[in-house]
Amino acid sequence: MTVRILHVSQPVDAGVAVVLADLVEHQSALGWEVHVACPPVGWLVDRLANSDVQVHAWEASRTPGPSSLSEARALRKLARRIAPDVVHLHSAKAGLAGRLALRGSVPTVFQPHAWSFHAAGGSLHRATVLWERLAMRWTDLLIAVSDDELADGARRGIRARHSRVVSNGVDVRRFSPGDREQARDGLGLSHGPLALCIGRLARQKGQDLVIEAWPRVRASVPGARLAIVGDGPERAALKISLPPGVSLHPGVAEPTPWFAAADLVVLPSRWEGMALVPLEAMASARSVVGFHVSGVAESIGDAGATVPVEDVEALADEIALRLTDPALAAQEGLRGRQRAVEKFDRGRALADTTQATEELLGLSTSAISTGELRREDLDRRLGG
Repeated sequence: MTVRILHVSQPVDAGVAVVLADLVEHQSALGWEVHVACPPVGWLVDRLANSDVQVHAWEASRTPGPSSLSEARALRKLARRIAPDVVHLHSAKAGLAGRLALRGSVPTVFQPHAWSFHAAGGSLHRATVLWERLAMRWTDLLIAVSDDELADGARRGIRARHSRVVSNGVDVRRFSPGDREQARDGLGLSHGPLALCIGRLARQKGQDLVIEAWPRVRASVPGARLAIVGDGPERAALKISLPPGVSLHPGVAEPTPWFAAADLVVLPSRWEGMALVPLEAMASARSVVGFHVSGVAESIGDAGATVPVEDVEALADEIALRLTDPALAAQEGLRGRQRAVEKFDRGRALADTTQATEELLGLSTSAISTGELRREDLDRRLGG
């Protein structure tokens, strides 16, 4: 059976885009007919430009608003034209528009990559939780990237017909231990205690919190430096608040030299599903310190430490401990490398996600008889 799949994503950069690009290329290599709907400009579009994956422009903003209904209508029209066997929705915005558009008419996979309600407060938080509960009626398979993420939803009554935990994975051949001094020379960095915070510059990722913690780190480790690497909407605000010892660098297409250069990696996120950065750091044999949000402790195990969310003093103390005890950081790095190879290899994650999709199609009662949904049947169930 040749599977025709439509993946939908609003993010076209950072972690979601990386996970999606790896997955669609894997499924295409298996002989699936793979389509991706996403905004027309960004890293993801460039990555897939020369592949067999068919990319369709889907104009969508990152946050919900008045445009959400028109985005859902556009997606509905695209699905009618493609006639997929299954639709895989990645992250909150695609989950909103896709489930409004299809309403269970096509087998639907939803992968939050971090729950949307964490980004909202007050009445919007409550409304978002309610939406996720209701939308599960149109979700045949929920894929969570960590046990924490699945449990986080279940505590709020968010349960799909079928659910599966598929932890994110990284290429452990690409991300591997590198020579620290050589990497620093190549990046033009001076030597001495160095922590790395890498990722999209956004409130979720909490770079402001590690900046707040840094004077306390420097009080314990004079001369300690923090390199923040990334691009995003918070760049201007972060740039004006940098204390001594903190430098801000543009995002990079190839982050491996930065991991090699660091003594440890900091993940100060306010919320996550299962971030890629700790996995990349562990594969690079670097210790990880972060806040105890979904997926972080589950990722790093004994390869670092987590502290309560937004406890900047505790974060600073754990960073300082490793910068003053290189042997501890090195031991955690070696344990992290082994953990990444054994538990978070990208090939395993891709195979597990694909298998879950195949199992969903085997369970589905929709009209899949020859490997394709008939166009007229899809049109009928989408309403003409």
